[in-house]
Amino acid sequence: MKPNPLDQLPIPTTNGNLHKPLITTNHFILPVITLALLITVHLYIGNFSDLRLLNTATPAGNSTEDLKCNIFQGSWVFDDERETYYTNETKCVIDDRQNCMKYGRPDTDFMKWRWKPDKCELPEFDAAEFLEVVRGKRLAFIGDSVGRNQMQSLVCMLASEAYPIDVSYTNDTRFRRWEFPSYNFTLIAIWSPLLVKTRDPNPTNFTRESIMNLYLDEPDDAWTSEIENIDVIIFSAGQWFFRPFMYYEKGEIVGCHFCNKENITDLTVYYAYQMAFRTAFTTLLNHQNFTGLAFLRTFSPQHFENGDYNNGGNCVRTRPFSKEEMKLDGYKLQMYLTQVNEFKIAQSEGEMRNKEVKLRLLDTSDAMIMRGDGHPNHFGHPASDNKSYPDCVHWCMPGPVDTWNEFLLEMLKMEEGEGFIERAPQRNITKLNLR
Repeated sequence: MKPNPLDQLPIPTTNGNLHKPLITTNHFILPVITLALLITVHLYIGNFSDLRLLNTATPAGNSTEDLKCNIFQGSWVFDDERETYYTNETKCVIDDRQNCMKYGRPDTDFMKWRWKPDKCELPEFDAAEFLEVVRGKRLAFIGDSVGRNQMQSLVCMLASEAYPIDVSYTNDTRFRRWEFPSYNFTLIAIWSPLLVKTRDPNPTNFTRESIMNLYLDEPDDAWTSEIENIDVIIFSAGQWFFRPFMYYEKGEIVGCHFCNKENITDLTVYYAYQMAFRTAFTTLLNHQNFTGLAFLRTFSPQHFENGDYNNGGNCVRTRPFSKEEMKLDGYKLQMYLTQVNEFKIAQSEGEMRNKEVKLRLLDTSDAMIMRGDGHPNHFGHPASDNKSYPDCVHWCMPGPVDTWNEFLLEMLKMEEGEGFIERAPQRNITKLNLR
């Protein structure tokens, strides 16, 4: 589902008007204004800057505090010798809509950029190591099709070590289960694009403009019915929140988004985004039988240029932006800050209540805002299918989405010292050539 282009709201800014001073000496006014601006900047930074530095990794061989490295802060570097972890020939499922090479994408450099943290190196993904770390566990991706994009990437990345077996109990591709029997590991995808309950008042006449009911304080049964049997959860959600909704809390309408109805408050997408994550995190913390590890994978930006998805917009770039050229800003930054702020609140509450649930941040947004070259665009379907919109939301496979799973492995390894994951001894296993 593509975001509604009308709802790309800017970040609210404060009014910069100043009261006329009583003293008009220029040498006095300038320091006062400067001091006021510094105080304003300090307050803003105090509220938000720490959100970007929640997770650190220490380079191999160093353990001192001053050598810690934020693996999520860095830049993309070109590596002409870099090999992909899989191809479209690998024995795993790559959704045609993200299988860019199958439908003739002419450039291949988008697969040769690797993520370089500012103060360390991000290790390459090791499928055997990942499977040892999660041996005997059940890991679930809960969210939308971009979350499923990451899940499919992970299945393909693991296929070099062990055959993934599809044990899904339904033909619905939005709900998938893969088993790796030799590791007693299960990988699950649960479709819940808004994390909370929804209802379409007109299911037989569904369109992009249909107004759905969104119950902001009621978690979606699709995932709450499963979580007591899951060890590791990865939550993600984003683009679906931009469509029209009627918002409910405690069974009553509290507002709407793009409903154009009189006497109903028009609430921003940020309010619904905040409340959905608040409900999800609260549900986890209050659940009696979930004591596992939960990640928030942060907002995944889309990159439409030259227009919106339905009026000429596309994503034709063949190389990443530099971090000087492209940063999170506008509505994308606001979406990021909204979900991360709810994460921080929940994490603090969990620690205060001594809950066994561990909340961690998989902070991919800064890296992905630079990857306008990594989307399928028109290479997610046959050229004869000229009615399809360009896809500048999902990610080509293989492509930059694989980096998310490099991050994930490093995050899981960080938990070992806290006793959550007990790794089995490394074994010498002959790798399967499944490409």
